[in-house]
Amino acid sequence: MRFVTAYRFIELKYVNQTDDVNLIDGAIDGMVKSLGDPHSNYLSPKMYQSLKEQTQGSFAGIGVVMGMDNNKNINIVAVMEDSPGQKAGLAEGDQIIAVDGTPVTEMAFDEVAAHVRGEPGTDVVLTIMRDGTQQDYTITRDNIKLKTVGHEMLDNNIGYIQIVSFSEDTAQEFMDAYTDLQNQGMQGLVLDLRNNPGGLLGACVDIAKNLVPKGDIVSIVDKDGNKEVYSSDLEQVPYPVAVLINKNSASASEILSGAIQDTKSGVIIGETSYGKGSVQTILPMMDDDAVKLTIAKYYTPSGRSIDGVGITPDIEVKLDEGSTVDTQLDKAKEVISQQINNQ
Repeated sequence: MRFVTAYRFIELKYVNQTDDVNLIDGAIDGMVKSLGDPHSNYLSPKMYQSLKEQTQGSFAGIGVVMGMDNNKNINIVAVMEDSPGQKAGLAEGDQIIAVDGTPVTEMAFDEVAAHVRGEPGTDVVLTIMRDGTQQDYTITRDNIKLKTVGHEMLDNNIGYIQIVSFSEDTAQEFMDAYTDLQNQGMQGLVLDLRNNPGGLLGACVDIAKNLVPKGDIVSIVDKDGNKEVYSSDLEQVPYPVAVLINKNSASASEILSGAIQDTKSGVIIGETSYGKGSVQTILPMMDDDAVKLTIAKYYTPSGRSIDGVGITPDIEVKLDEGSTVDTQLDKAKEVISQQINNQ
């Protein structure tokens, strides 16, 4: 076997001392990278632990949400209020160039996330590109409790729910927000999925069961053609719904918005989404490490694959980055108000 032969050559002939663990880790990492899939990668113990903390909704870090754009740039898509990142001056739209001096081009996305996180009280240096100017920011990590859902009642009894990612607690947080808005007399709903990079499929499906009428939500098809279908039993969507998306809305966000669009249970407003139509699974290994692999493609209720294409909004509204006016939200409120008045 060529791998064993190469391993023995290095062990016997390489001039410097070698570390068996590093050699094996590097071999696995190279094997996965050879797939050419940006969503499949080897997870070191640190990266694997970081990913688990992210989906559990609490971790030690700097309190930012990162996303990868279609040019493979890693950007800050949201900064949590009163977080170490906000206190250090980080802002939405900042491009991360390096972490502690290591260019992000040399790391997978999950590796970047793992390096940004760390023990509370320790520092991380992010090299940021903003408006053509590069600057280093030193941020002291702290314990972060990620609340993934926010909500409020807008004018005309329009409920507003924002979901920033899909983690273990997201479905329950959504139901708490949804119930509170119902108790306040909600007559229509704006669901904000902008800058939501995705997360757990189960959380997305549980939320969709409250917004998508009886029938398919999403179909998952693996390499052998085996299909798994997630469905809703909801007899009727009780309120007019508008969903906000943008170029950073990905994965589970696109599953939810795609299901709402295909079933005509709501209006999609904003900009074309990211276009991640694949499903990953985490396969733990023996030494607290793991491999994250793309194992399937997903399809919307109408059979669409949005991989590399994204969800095209029903109503396209651009958002001026320098403006204080949220034109996308304003359009959503206008659409829902019209539907409420026509009931």
